[in-house]
Amino acid sequence: MRIAVASDHAGFELKEHVKDALQGQGHEVVDAGTTSAESTDYPQYAATAARMVAGGDAERAVVVCGSGNGVTITANKIQGIRAVNAHDADEAVMARKHNGINVLGLSQARLSGADAEPIVAAFLTTDFEGGRHERRVLEIADVEGGGDGTAPVSADIPPGQPTH
Repeated sequence: MRIAVASDHAGFELKEHVKDALQGQGHEVVDAGTTSAESTDYPQYAATAARMVAGGDAERAVVVCGSGNGVTITANKIQGIRAVNAHDADEAVMARKHNGINVLGLSQARLSGADAEPIVAAFLTTDFEGGRHERRVLEIADVEGGGDGTAPVSADIPPGQPTH
């Protein structure tokens, strides 16, 4: 799977750990930055990774900052992205099954590399259930598109299809 990873300085160490683990599992990883622990702003990196997913240049993304909140909020501003800041594997499983998330946010302040690995694994191996959840994901897309019932659903990221 082609996976984009991104972080700011406060998530750099965890991003590097996740990147190495994914590459070790045979995934193609695209690093959207940052490239050091030098202070920087997270929005540009999270947006780059999310846009890669929205544009079909990556199947999923993992974004990291100190809390995981800023990168997740930023990713969710990109049309077609559904991101969750998961603190354990169960949260990632439910977010994939019920919401079809395509971007995973992580908190370096709360998670070690060893803690993050099962969360990332759950994100990558859990399928979207569809069914009643399909309708709800379409409703999310409608809100994203203005809420008037005419919002197009991205052809690049079909909500009812697992993106792996």
